[in-house]
Amino acid sequence: MRLMDIIHPGSVIVPLKAVTKQDAIFELVDVLADQAGISSRQELKDAVWQREMTRTTGLGYGIAIPHGKCRGCEKLSMAVGRTSTPIDFKSIDGKPVEIIVLLASPPDQTGPHIHALARITRIMTNDRARMQIKQAPTSKALYDLLSKLDSELPQ
Repeated sequence: MRLMDIIHPGSVIVPLKAVTKQDAIFELVDVLADQAGISSRQELKDAVWQREMTRTTGLGYGIAIPHGKCRGCEKLSMAVGRTSTPIDFKSIDGKPVEIIVLLASPPDQTGPHIHALARITRIMTNDRARMQIKQAPTSKALYDLLSKLDSELPQ
């Protein structure tokens, strides 16, 4: 699976309007619901927020990967946002977040969900890739960059 199989160009936002963790997550859920046809927007917001309250998805290096599962999601889908100003996610390294990758999947798709998390992490923990992502000037530029970076990873 490639990340480009689960993301739509319209699901990439540069910059996010949100300035708080919850608003950023909900902004990405709204975009994802519109682009991926998720029928239960509120259920997904509740699932992602509940997961976030259990344990932060701020991985460090200015990256967060909030995720959740809901019945209204027919297939694994992804949205990406870059903040205009860093947001406190209570990350494990204590640094604020600039890149947020939201994953949503049906309750029965654990394998693909974990595979996508692993691919995202491989891209985002690469210093060069992360700096390029933080500097992408537009949503299209970020989408194109993610496509390039994803294609460089082995399947």
